Amino acid sequence: MPALAVDAAAPVAHAFACDAARFPAPLLGPAAAAAAVAEKPDAAAWSADLSSALYNVDGWGAPYFFVNDDGDVAVRPHGATTLPGQEIDLAKVVAKAAGPRSGGGLGLPLPLLVRFPDVLRHRVEALNAAFDYAVRSTGYGGRYQGVYPVKCNQDRHVVEDIVEFGEPFRFGLEAGSKPELLLAMSCLAARGNPDALLICNGYKDDEYVSLALIARTMGLNTVIVLEQEEELDIVVDASRRLGVRPVVGMRAKLRTKHAGHFGSTSGEKGKFGLNAAQILSVVAKLKTLGMLDCLQLLHFHIGSQIPTTALLGDGVGEAAQIYCELARLGAAMRVIDVGGGLGIDYDGSHSAQTDMSVAYSLEEYAAAVVAAVGRVCDRKGVAHPIICSESGRALVSHHSVLVFEAFSASAPGRIDPATGYLLDELTDDCHADYRNLMAAAVRGDFDTCALYADQLKRRCADQFKDGVLGLEHLAAVDSLCEIVARGMGAAEPPRTYHINLSVFTSLPDMWAIGQMFPIIPIQRLGERPAVDGVLSDLTCDSDGKVDHFIGGRHSLPLHELPVHGTRGYYLGMFLGGAYQEALGGLHNLFGGPSVVRVSQSDGPHCFAVTRAAAGPSCADVLRSMQHEPEVMFEVLKQRTDGATAAALARAFGAMPYLSFDPEAAAMASGESSGMSSDSEGSAAGAAEEDDDEWEFMRGLTV
Repeated sequence: MPALAVDAAAPVAHAFACDAARFPAPLLGPAAAAAAVAEKPDAAAWSADLSSALYNVDGWGAPYFFVNDDGDVAVRPHGATTLPGQEIDLAKVVAKAAGPRSGGGLGLPLPLLVRFPDVLRHRVEALNAAFDYAVRSTGYGGRYQGVYPVKCNQDRHVVEDIVEFGEPFRFGLEAGSKPELLLAMSCLAARGNPDALLICNGYKDDEYVSLALIARTMGLNTVIVLEQEEELDIVVDASRRLGVRPVVGMRAKLRTKHAGHFGSTSGEKGKFGLNAAQILSVVAKLKTLGMLDCLQLLHFHIGSQIPTTALLGDGVGEAAQIYCELARLGAAMRVIDVGGGLGIDYDGSHSAQTDMSVAYSLEEYAAAVVAAVGRVCDRKGVAHPIICSESGRALVSHHSVLVFEAFSASAPGRIDPATGYLLDELTDDCHADYRNLMAAAVRGDFDTCALYADQLKRRCADQFKDGVLGLEHLAAVDSLCEIVARGMGAAEPPRTYHINLSVFTSLPDMWAIGQMFPIIPIQRLGERPAVDGVLSDLTCDSDGKVDHFIGGRHSLPLHELPVHGTRGYYLGMFLGGAYQEALGGLHNLFGGPSVVRVSQSDGPHCFAVTRAAAGPSCADVLRSMQHEPEVMFEVLKQRTDGATAAALARAFGAMPYLSFDPEAAAMASGESSGMSSDSEGSAAGAAEEDDDEWEFMRGLTV
């Protein structure tokens, strides 16, 4: 761009002597705006209700999450039926879990995953109640009997809870691999309803099929769903070898599909299922083998996050037609499995415009499924089948909250008047740009300001590369351009909040597929959040950030970090109970979070921690990558004294995340000073620490 001419007649204010009051008023930055509003008490008022509206908590959180009068996020563990004395303050849960043991806390390191089994129970009951109402209100002749697809969250306690809570409803499990089948068999055998379905999906080999047939000999209601036509041969061979007659289903590829990321597994070109010709071929083979009575279930999957009941009804209606055709051909059909797809309203918009929301309620979903199946079966004169769904995301998403800490934040731009003299040292061409910039600023000509600022910064950068200007000159020019931009009404860029978390481990869908989850502060919501921020994680990866938020935001309203230290500003990620734990990786060897299980109780804080476990240690994550912490420790120990060896042992036993525990820091400091000041005490301390070290290392080898 050609150099712009200097207007010598225009008055020029010194860069760092200029007053923001001389520039147009709007948008001097969130902090300045908050200070301006503070001069007007009525306008400055803020409340928990305003924060709730700002973050749309009622949109995505109902009926489980809300902002209480203390400005904390709270949980209604029983949904809308939760009584006032049963609400659980999430900030108090974190204080209990992460607080020091000396103060009655559990001393768990963050990040922290908080599970609420009461919410899980309510989700199971609500799903079954919705279908029960749809069946009774329409006179449907069958019943609903769902399954939980364990791939959504294979955690032992989650699966066991769902089976226990679902036992009165004959609620079963769905498996998509051999280890999932093994855990499903064990859980259903131990605590499941005898009529509960065990749906076997996924690609299969002889071992998988044999396991499923063995499950039938244990009295489990196992159905082997054919994903490919050739799997029928494996089922037939294994059943003959084991002497077990199978119950078989098949997955149909529907023509119906929906757009968006989650619709990619549906339609004629979907990853799984049989087309019309393959379905007929399987029927013919079963008939020839005298096994057509074994075919009893039809499965299909339109896609996750089905956006509307119109699309749902269209897909279910198509599948019901196939079901009726199979009955006409002589199969002993009993069950239609509508698969997954019951969506979650992640952004609270209750719309069908994105993958982040759905335009229906749980009750409307159930009514659409029951109506579509009943309508087709009535038209074809086929008995109403058992309706099964695999609604995993809808069951487990709400039951857990990931809590993590923002431990530092980038500072807002600061102007140091003492560096103003550096602008006088600029070269003539740069100084001309500087004078023109200030003249345009005084005139209030923002467009011209932007041109001169860009030209000045680029010219100074070029001269810095040539060695003409120093680093101080670049900093002074950047500061000048920033204060002028603010004064002319430019929005202040978001500040970066550094979080004690790995996005790749705990929020994998965020970076992998652009999934968004609600993220908000869990306390201080009675205060105005005056800072626009983005989140940056601990990993050495540029993708380890969160800069897109629900509602189309590219920044998140946040509070200033506490001035008394780096601790104490906690954020929560909500609706992440499905998939994130299993999909999370070990990038930079950051492992999973600590976990607490919290149930509603009649105690003073309305909750009880019924289970607590620290996250994987450094030794754990190293071992997962085939390293041997015991051997590593022995190698390192040869180069240390006793005190250092004990510190190494503690490092192996600690979680990989940052630790800001003042008690631990004080203890470490005390040990260090003791070792350096008293040789006799050092020997005793080293021996004691050596005992601790070996106690830990023995734990590693067990």
